[in-house]
Amino acid sequence: MISKKIIKFVRSLEIKKNRSESACFLAEGNKIIEDILPFFECEYLIAKPSWIASQGNIKTKELIIAEENDIEKVSLLKSPQDVLAVFRQPHFLLDYKALKNELSLVLDGIQDPGNLGTIIRLANWFGIKQVICSPDTADVFNPKTVQSSMGSIARVRVFYESLPNLLEKIKGIHVYGTFLEGINIYSETLSSKGLIVMGNEGNGISMDVEKMITKKIFIPNYLPESESPESLNVATATAIVLSEFRRKQVYY
Repeated sequence: MISKKIIKFVRSLEIKKNRSESACFLAEGNKIIEDILPFFECEYLIAKPSWIASQGNIKTKELIIAEENDIEKVSLLKSPQDVLAVFRQPHFLLDYKALKNELSLVLDGIQDPGNLGTIIRLANWFGIKQVICSPDTADVFNPKTVQSSMGSIARVRVFYESLPNLLEKIKGIHVYGTFLEGINIYSETLSSKGLIVMGNEGNGISMDVEKMITKKIFIPNYLPESESPESLNVATATAIVLSEFRRKQVYY
């Protein structure tokens, strides 16, 4: 049985202020927990007996056996699974040398936690090790972000930095950005090193960051003369951009 104190604490992690003060975050779901458990320090792990029996050594400070109705009381999901856990937030140092020698992703004001989580998952898929976010980007430890990342939060390091300051520090590298007036991404030469900047869902890349962009790129629609949406969802656009960068890196 889960105590009222733990239920209150776990559910409080839906709010950013409480996540910041406790330096903890919540993850839910069988696959997500199994993926990230080896990477993060676990404070509480709450699970059904059947899930616990299917695991080996479970590394957690406190293991709480719970039945389905108990998990429903503490879960933030509409359809809770067999396990959820509270982890300590990790602290990493941004590798500036790597930023100059590999491809990294920069997010300028991404607001939707689901978009952020999906982008982290895409970064993992395409071998991006570091994602740098503007301070006003959604919180990487928001439960919706963690859920959408599908475990990739354990394999991609996410940082929050002033983007103009960051780009000022690492001058001399390619900084790509997506713009309606950019060059067709399919005809542009793309580097295997540098930064790819993706902008806010509604406003795109901010003016301060735009000044630092060295190459503006554009994803054309299939039939330019036909009616089409004004823009793509930022996660969808990120998938297309990363795919094209990696395709050209492999084949050219």
